[in-house]
Amino acid sequence: MSADGGLHVARDGAVVTVTLDLPPHNLVGVDLVVGLFGLLPEVEADESVAVVVFRSADPDFFLMHGDVEVLLEAEGSAEPITEPNIAAALFERIHRAPFLTVGVVDGYARGGGCEFLSALDLRVGTERTVIGQPEVAMGILPGAGGTVRWTRLVGRARTLELILSGRDVDADEALALGWLQARLPSADLDAALAAFLAPFTHLDRRSVVAVKDVVDTALGHDPAALVTESAALDAAVGVGAHHGPMRRFLAAGGQTRAAEVGPIDPLLAAMREPRPSR
Repeated sequence: MSADGGLHVARDGAVVTVTLDLPPHNLVGVDLVVGLFGLLPEVEADESVAVVVFRSADPDFFLMHGDVEVLLEAEGSAEPITEPNIAAALFERIHRAPFLTVGVVDGYARGGGCEFLSALDLRVGTERTVIGQPEVAMGILPGAGGTVRWTRLVGRARTLELILSGRDVDADEALALGWLQARLPSADLDAALAAFLAPFTHLDRRSVVAVKDVVDTALGHDPAALVTESAALDAAVGVGAHHGPMRRFLAAGGQTRAAEVGPIDPLLAAMREPRPSR
């Protein structure tokens, strides 16, 4: 089993591990999308695969976020949005995959990286885990499924607070929210992860599909919500209000390892244009 686009694939019985290796910063971009589109048909078709685990080769970032320089070049659509955008559709495909998906985040995952993880079935972290959705400060909103999935995972009020503030969420809070299903020790991550995965390694795919279908039906997962989110993102891009905040983000060191390995607060402050004094 192989993949392109910086995705390294290994298999142990019914468990496939995909290691994301997209230097220099593991950005959510074309390489990730191409790699996932190349990998998914193979694992979807192989009925002996019951679990797919996503990890990172980067010592700091699971996935950093979307490429802000690319987002600055984006323009709103001239036509009404009737389908989720490509990232939202891809992450939804993974969410509905006929196997259990598990994300392992031993570091930072903000923006699109957090959205990717939120689309997975289960998430485990370490004491080094930091997640967040800073898009609103950039003049847009989480538009790869994040606004929809956070609501389903933690409820309306908590989602509004987290997304509108753009603040960081550490491992303890993510665990308390139920976003993380376990906190494992970073120093002994491989052994702890193997113990966590043990109950799932002999699952029959039919059971995984059946339970996921019933759970999603019970939660009322309406695919139209992703279209609404994609349309809201497109409208925000069309207005162009993201240009100033995103340029200030980059000028403050955003999308560099030095600025993003640490609290998000300085970057949020840089993106927020000062209000004129009265």
